[in-house]
Amino acid sequence: MWKKNQDSPDEGGVRVPDTKRFRNDSGNSGEIHVESVKSRARRQIVFSAVVFVLLFSLMAASFCRYAIVNQRILFDNSDNNRRYLLEKHNRRGTIYSSDDYSSGEEVLAESDDENNRSYPYGEIFCHAVGFASYGGGGIDGYMDYQLMTSNISFQERLKYDKEESLYPGNDVFTTLDVNLQQYAYEALLREYYRGAVIITEPSTGKIRAMVSLPGFDPNMLDYTWEGMRDDVNGRGELVNRATQGSYPPGSTFKILDAIEMLQENPSAMEDYSFDCQTGTFGEGDASIHCFDYEHHHEQNLKEAFAHSCNSAFASMVSEDLNLDQFRSTLKKMMFNGPLPYSLPYSESSSQLLVTEANGEEISRKELLQVAIGQGSTLVSPLHMNMITMAVANNGVLMRPYMIESLMAGDGKILRQYDPKTEKRLMDEDVARKVRTLMRGVTNVLPSDRTGENVWGTANEFNGTTNYMAYGKTGTAEFGDEDDSHAWFTGFTVADEDREDGQADLCITVVIENGGVGSDKAVPVAKEIMDRWYGEY
Repeated sequence: MWKKNQDSPDEGGVRVPDTKRFRNDSGNSGEIHVESVKSRARRQIVFSAVVFVLLFSLMAASFCRYAIVNQRILFDNSDNNRRYLLEKHNRRGTIYSSDDYSSGEEVLAESDDENNRSYPYGEIFCHAVGFASYGGGGIDGYMDYQLMTSNISFQERLKYDKEESLYPGNDVFTTLDVNLQQYAYEALLREYYRGAVIITEPSTGKIRAMVSLPGFDPNMLDYTWEGMRDDVNGRGELVNRATQGSYPPGSTFKILDAIEMLQENPSAMEDYSFDCQTGTFGEGDASIHCFDYEHHHEQNLKEAFAHSCNSAFASMVSEDLNLDQFRSTLKKMMFNGPLPYSLPYSESSSQLLVTEANGEEISRKELLQVAIGQGSTLVSPLHMNMITMAVANNGVLMRPYMIESLMAGDGKILRQYDPKTEKRLMDEDVARKVRTLMRGVTNVLPSDRTGENVWGTANEFNGTTNYMAYGKTGTAEFGDEDDSHAWFTGFTVADEDREDGQADLCITVVIENGGVGSDKAVPVAKEIMDRWYGEY
């Protein structure tokens, strides 16, 4: 408070502070006030320091996370000279095959002390293993940073320093089997087919073989790169058809039709019936016909699936199924969306989902085409293999992968890639019933209805002794009506005595412009499986 100074009349009207307010009983003027100010200042400094440390830590953590998540992008950046430094000090790591089966670990890609890369199997693994130069591709490109990095111990580094040699980069061990890969490559190459084969383990998601033809020799890229990059011969050698190829699925799409039918009507295996009297369904341009206009007559679901009756499935989709529920199923099956796969791939699409996204009604003509996997429906062999894997694995999809482990040059395991459940695509009961349908395709079995033999479209598998086959064929027309891709997708059980046993391998084959699936794709799949299981 302020008051007039009574002792200085000349200063009347001038207000001076009343210092008595700041005195305590002991007479220590202002000491408590000064200490209070200092205390508040210290608290403010500490608070500011804590906030600064927290913000800096958050920023550092965010930066580290970004660097880890985007390490491949940062490593490949042309302004980043880390690659040059790594190549100067480290020898690029080796890529090995799997040792799970009899072929054992074999070198698929290796480098010398000058970091010259070589690929012992040449074209056979060209898309799966890939290449390191020209931007990289396949496993070699995807694991570029890990292969160029050396995580050997300090003691090991001293040894290499003494020898004046490069540090060994980290090694990659894959899930690929050399024998299975060779069988698939040779089966496609025998008839000079363009197409793809992908073979997986349904119970783990491990990719055991992946072949795409036409291919290339990664040892010769310095001489062939420009021509392949520009695709001067129109062969598309750099395209991995197993993952990046997009094809109409043809009758393999009937697996999806059957899944939806069994989800909506669990008793369809017993009570479904269709009379294929004329081999056609519909009228005018909104009609389809069975292969060669064949009349399949009265059929239950097992027979219609084994015969691959277009008329039955066109009727089913257009008249029996709830289209909104079917759309939901297709989304769950990963159509028009991402796939659980780390390397480059093509997304699949269905006209049923495209029209919905555009706010349009699907026409009857388009719907009939959807039912038999024609029209604008497109799928990759990888995606069709995933759907088949889920059927084989009681409805559960395991995430497909090709990299088993990452190991330092001194033998230390840096990372182990274990099987991972992606999601359930269908109920176990539905998967079991679809499995039964697929068994009828690969066999000659007596009809539940008449007792007469039903010849499945892949009955070439009938009579195998070392394994049992399950599958679905497809003939996918494109362009002119005379042009078609040949499909087969299916799986095997290793023991003839276990009809309901665990699925061993899942195989998907597509032959570009190959014609009828049962004539071209089935023999390729059977040759591979026969050799693998020792049928001859």
